[in-house]
Amino acid sequence: MGASDAIRTAVRHVVPPAGLTRALAVQAMVYAVGHGLFQAGSAVFFTRALGLSPAQVGLGLSLAAGVSLLGTVPLGALTDRYGSQGVWLVGLLVEAALFASYPFVGGFAGFLAVVAALAVVDAATGVARQVYSINVLPPEERVTALAYQRSSLNVGFGLGAVISGVVLALDTTAAYRGMVWFNGAMLLVTAVFVGRLPRVLPGQPGSTQRASRLAVFRDRPFLAVALLSGLLGSHGTLYLVVLPLWMLSHTDAPRALIAALVLLNTVLAVLLQVRASRGADTTTGAARALRGGGLLIALFCLVLPLSAVTDGVVTVGVLVAAAVVLTLAELVQSAGMWGITSTLPPAAHRGAYVGAFRLGGQLQYLVAPAGLTALGVSTGGWGWFPLAALFAVAALAAVPLVEWAARRPRLGEATPEPERVTPVP
Repeated sequence: MGASDAIRTAVRHVVPPAGLTRALAVQAMVYAVGHGLFQAGSAVFFTRALGLSPAQVGLGLSLAAGVSLLGTVPLGALTDRYGSQGVWLVGLLVEAALFASYPFVGGFAGFLAVVAALAVVDAATGVARQVYSINVLPPEERVTALAYQRSSLNVGFGLGAVISGVVLALDTTAAYRGMVWFNGAMLLVTAVFVGRLPRVLPGQPGSTQRASRLAVFRDRPFLAVALLSGLLGSHGTLYLVVLPLWMLSHTDAPRALIAALVLLNTVLAVLLQVRASRGADTTTGAARALRGGGLLIALFCLVLPLSAVTDGVVTVGVLVAAAVVLTLAELVQSAGMWGITSTLPPAAHRGAYVGAFRLGGQLQYLVAPAGLTALGVSTGGWGWFPLAALFAVAALAAVPLVEWAARRPRLGEATPEPERVTPVP
């Protein structure tokens, strides 16, 4: 393959094909520019512009996460009842309004009200966005389209982070307020994109659709897969929390390497996410992807401790190698997760099931930061070995668990797709 062929191949795996897949990827990038900007500067906005203490910010965000956790499945059920596109569009508009109000928040109570409302709305729109992509596309295109969206999200987050550097350099209340309003404006632009997507209307109600929208909690095989996927999804906590803490406390690597590894993760996600999603569009392929992602995390847990006994350039090399392995785990595991949510949920209750599936990830965010840090960092290094064993066992359990879930009787099995695509007039 010549250089030009290699370039064309690389571009094809970054730039989505024309049509609905590209439209979904573009809206994802627009959305991520605003959110990337806000996430990079939010801590300073909360403390400098709103006058909150770090303790108040942390408490407010934790309480908001708890509210979102409790409401994920009921909010997902809204998608089944009212249609994914409608819930997604209304959620974006409400989010824009909430961000517009942020600079006028007075005191901790006002901050808590806004941040909790944002967490609830974001949970609803997150489910609706994924369900829309699943329902509007043919089965063989769903995982690839979600991979393109993930790649575009990383591009958008990167652009937003770059813009945040200007805001932080200005370091004025007006700049921080402008940052928040810019995010609100990007949400409105995203809403315009969503409104122009093909209409997806709620399907006709059927007898099986009258079953409880919370029946997913009785689907033990599916919940087991969701919890397992949540555990394997702890690659994010490992990369953004545990790896930097390990570097600072147990290696001689320069601090600047932390930012370089975050950039490396973003670049690899943009370039490789679509390739990593190959074969994950079936239940069997998704199960194998979950297994592969878990085994890669286990390998990361064995490679990283080596950086504690090396020096200089060798340490940097080991850390880069560990970061690459963990990034590959993220890309493969994400593809497996999309494959599972595309194939296992019953069509008529896909919103509730996607919401339940996300519970595993949310529980991971509550438990993993403290647990993984305690084992991986606070033990001095030996804790990485039981962690490697844990992820290896979880990886090997993925295929039989998914097979168990695939054999179960499904709620509303005979019900047709709950939404149907119609041309935009």
